[in-house]
Amino acid sequence: MTASGLPTTSAGPHAPGYPAARRTDLADDLHGQRVPDPYRWLEDAASGETREWLLAQDALWASAETGLSGRSRLAARMQELMAAGYVGAPVWRGPRQFFMRRLPGQEHGVLLTAAPGEPERVLIDPAALDPAGLTTLDSWQPDKEGRLLAYQLSSGGDEESELRVLDVVSGEQVDGPIGRCRYSAVAWLPGGKSFYYVRKLPPDQVPPGEQQFHRRVYLHTAGTPAGEDVLVFGEGRDKTNYYGVSVSRDGRWLVISAAQGTSPRNDLWLADLTASGPAEPLLQVVQEGVDARTGLHVGRDGRLYVFTDAGAPRGRLAVTNPAHPDPSGWRDLIAQDPTAILNDYAILDGAELGQPVLVASWTRHAISEISVHDLATGERTGPVALPGTGHAGGAARLGTTGGISARPEGGHEAWFGYTDNTTPATVYRYDARSGEVSHWARAPGAVEVPDVLTRQVTFTSQDGTGVRMLVMSAGDDDPDGRPAQPRPAILYGYGGFGISMVPAYSASILAWVEAGGVYAIAALRGGGEEGEDWHRAGMREHKQSVFDDFHAAAEALIAGGWTTPGQLGISGGSNGGLLVGAALTQRPDLYQAVVCSAPLLDMVRYERFGLGQTWNDEYGTAADPVELGWLLGYSPYHRVRPGTRYPATLFTVFDNDTRVDPVHAWKMCAALQHATSAPWPERPILLRREGEVGHGARAVSRSVTLSADTLAFLAAQTGLAL
Repeated sequence: MTASGLPTTSAGPHAPGYPAARRTDLADDLHGQRVPDPYRWLEDAASGETREWLLAQDALWASAETGLSGRSRLAARMQELMAAGYVGAPVWRGPRQFFMRRLPGQEHGVLLTAAPGEPERVLIDPAALDPAGLTTLDSWQPDKEGRLLAYQLSSGGDEESELRVLDVVSGEQVDGPIGRCRYSAVAWLPGGKSFYYVRKLPPDQVPPGEQQFHRRVYLHTAGTPAGEDVLVFGEGRDKTNYYGVSVSRDGRWLVISAAQGTSPRNDLWLADLTASGPAEPLLQVVQEGVDARTGLHVGRDGRLYVFTDAGAPRGRLAVTNPAHPDPSGWRDLIAQDPTAILNDYAILDGAELGQPVLVASWTRHAISEISVHDLATGERTGPVALPGTGHAGGAARLGTTGGISARPEGGHEAWFGYTDNTTPATVYRYDARSGEVSHWARAPGAVEVPDVLTRQVTFTSQDGTGVRMLVMSAGDDDPDGRPAQPRPAILYGYGGFGISMVPAYSASILAWVEAGGVYAIAALRGGGEEGEDWHRAGMREHKQSVFDDFHAAAEALIAGGWTTPGQLGISGGSNGGLLVGAALTQRPDLYQAVVCSAPLLDMVRYERFGLGQTWNDEYGTAADPVELGWLLGYSPYHRVRPGTRYPATLFTVFDNDTRVDPVHAWKMCAALQHATSAPWPERPILLRREGEVGHGARAVSRSVTLSADTLAFLAAQTGLAL
């Protein structure tokens, strides 16, 4: 990979109205192919030239922002709708429950606990720890007895979690902080004296530029220095590996998983800690080098429950003997459903039940279902009634959606969250003795939700594949849900990493629809709505199928009378930012406006920034000549063509984003401002930067401000009167 000579400034001027951006003739010779990169200099964020250009873009956005009418009204309405707050399903340890809740007016969710005979108490309130609102609670895990709590905090959006341990009764910190614990699982051993966790190596022990990688599994004794922790696993393995770790309730069985980056497969080991000891577990291979994703759980009945998509891209649940976990002995308990995705399960085997049961959550075309099964045979005995056609669940296994909470010691109850497009997060309780479903906790704030109709429609993509889409519009539409005449619309998509687009309460969507717009969410290939095959149909060499699905979704909205090209805006973030970046370069005629948030856009160099190297199984790598061809086929930055009338585009980026570097948007913004044939300020190309936040969680007020800006921009371009 070499540059073809020293870069020189192009003679072509920048487009009038935009900040000057030096355009060079720098190009790389990649496998004999010349790949231009005219704005490579923007990759140097510390250079005076880059800082000057960014400040000029800030000024341009500030000027444009003042002209966006209706921003304050949108923000006020979204604040009202977000005042519903939320509540999460409880996690139980003995008689004690732990749960998240955000009250109206709170900037972040708060972790609480409660037990019989005591009032609920706040354990972790990020806003109390940091009144500026920049600290987030990234994860938490109580010990098996509910006496200690491991929790992880990060600040300013960097997601570089520090792990601490809290005494649940006294509220005092008793351990930590332990740094470099980003994305760390925590697995307590019984008694709360020690736990397994995942930590990155120190920066001085890894090659330059690889500080994001090189994770290891350690055993930590509570109250001792982290420098004394025992290295258990990970030495000599791939630098991009993510590790999972869990310990059975009785402390006997240790499970360790390893996945190379975000690849849809993992290796898996199991150790009997009574045979070896926690510090030197004798790990037995359960799955290695297999193209499947699998998770393990040892039940109170002594069976090993195997949740896997091996031979079942929609998921299945098998059982076997943990002493002999080889796949040859797996026996299906719940077989793959041909049209539904198995997302999670919970075992209810309390003594008060005459017959133990298993509760399973599913999504069928992104709509949730819950079923009850005989635990011994897996036979389906009935459904669990849900309040509507929405999403039921919370945190779940295998990276899917649809989690169910139950007591680790068995019992007869299960808890699950529920939401849909007009219902704030609510938690329900299922009683296996009677089959009754009841409210456990409602969203804490009372809000007046607008009358919205949601329709799931099916359209045909370019290659004949049927794709589904949720379309939301005002409740005064025709009986079939279509507006009497075309309206300004937003089409949203993601299409990657097996992530499913499911119904969910959204203040920004409701505010847009209430104002008279249409909002559509397409379940594109690359997602998980139809299982792992659906994901793989939109990754690597098949990535163009995702963009074809998105174009077809837009055309279906237009053909169905929902909107017109001049009224259609598109929106996406992260991998969805790549989606809309590809859409605007492939079909600039089809879209009026684009919001492109925290995007990947330079797909030739994406592995050099942020967590890019963990995604090459999803996209491919420029280091391979064949895969470079895939990437160049759609890489938005490399498909910008001068003289094209591009849609109005707003890039939103976050200075502390350690997943997707803002440089992607910087380079693309400069390229589009140079290339577009639309005169300023018609169809503007703008960059909105935000400091002290990153790719993930943020304070409510910041979310409202960002959404108000992006919706007001789309409204101005598509003609929605606010």
